[in-house]
Amino acid sequence: MSTTRELLTLEQYVAEVLRLVPDPTPVEVVALDDAHGRVLAGAVTARGQVPAFANSAMDGYAVRWADVADAPVELAVVGEVPAGSPHDPAIGPGECVRIMTGAPVPGDADTIVPVELTDGGEQRVHVTAAPERGQGAHVRGAGEDLRAGDLVAEPGTTLTARVLSSVAAAGHAEVPVRRRPVVAVAATGDELVAPGGELGRGQVYESNATHLAATAREQGADVVVPPTVRDEAALVVRALDELAARADVVVLTGGASVGAYDVARDVLTEHAGATYRHVRVQPGKPQGWALWQGTPVVALPGNPVSAAISFEVVVRPLLDALLGRAPRPTTRAVAATGWRSPPGRRQLVPVRITQGEDLRPLATPSHRRGSASHMVTSLAGADALAEVPEETTEVAPGDLLTIRSLA
Repeated sequence: MSTTRELLTLEQYVAEVLRLVPDPTPVEVVALDDAHGRVLAGAVTARGQVPAFANSAMDGYAVRWADVADAPVELAVVGEVPAGSPHDPAIGPGECVRIMTGAPVPGDADTIVPVELTDGGEQRVHVTAAPERGQGAHVRGAGEDLRAGDLVAEPGTTLTARVLSSVAAAGHAEVPVRRRPVVAVAATGDELVAPGGELGRGQVYESNATHLAATAREQGADVVVPPTVRDEAALVVRALDELAARADVVVLTGGASVGAYDVARDVLTEHAGATYRHVRVQPGKPQGWALWQGTPVVALPGNPVSAAISFEVVVRPLLDALLGRAPRPTTRAVAATGWRSPPGRRQLVPVRITQGEDLRPLATPSHRRGSASHMVTSLAGADALAEVPEETTEVAPGDLLTIRSLA
């Protein structure tokens, strides 16, 4: 087996992997109650005006401006309009109507006087001062928020609580969304023991599948996690056959490098003509991909930090493509401390983001060993990845860094 692999930049390798999924997942229509966290497959527009009618922004009295412009003044109270009322009481000169927040403004009124500017009378009311905003004060106009046909949310939008609220306010009970992609996450290796088991010599607790499965769910996927796959060719073949039949994407961890016992690599190469690359990143240099019975397979390194970071920079874009979702934008932060970076490779360092005294975001490595690929506990304290360019060998405090959020 040759240990020579083509060396690619991260962008070049991700472009290769993205060609495995030319189309997003199919569209399905779901009720708003089932839509939280889903990704819109089509534009949502307002069914009508929002608000649908002119309504009061305050508890108080609906009046004609001409009657209160020279306040103080006393007016006759000729009616009452609570929120949800269909009534439109007539208002003549010297008259007013008590009104509650959100209630439709009577057709004869053009201004709301807050109750705080009155004595709160029920038959007659003394208005002590006219609203400072003048005519039209505290009236929410029909269509002030949205007009019929206005865009509420565009395709590719993740339906957060905030977006769902807007969709509901625009009159929709259902939305078109992308089907959740099914991601199978399989950890491979004889050295792996399930958490809670007893470790023998040379064994470690398996954590990659736990981490990557949870991350995939957070990113909008349904997840299949089989038991750990042992380093036997027949077992790897059987696992791939079963997972490829159930999933849109299979993610393998372990066996992606150039070692003599990387069985997953050998199986994918022999049975699926897999492509393996060296990527100019640290950690996460060995990477691979294949099509197994038509299903994309992404092979990640087995070291926990390498696997986690590789998932973020390689598999996340794949899920974005399947969901028709725009990639998450990067941000910037200032290095709070200094560290070294390997020459010729883009370093991806788990960091914590805090706020400096000057209010600028600060990036601090979450582990004293920085991006060491086996330091799994560095992930628990991280909320982002800091990128160090390939040509940089040392980061100094105050250097400006590109940041990828892990949230």
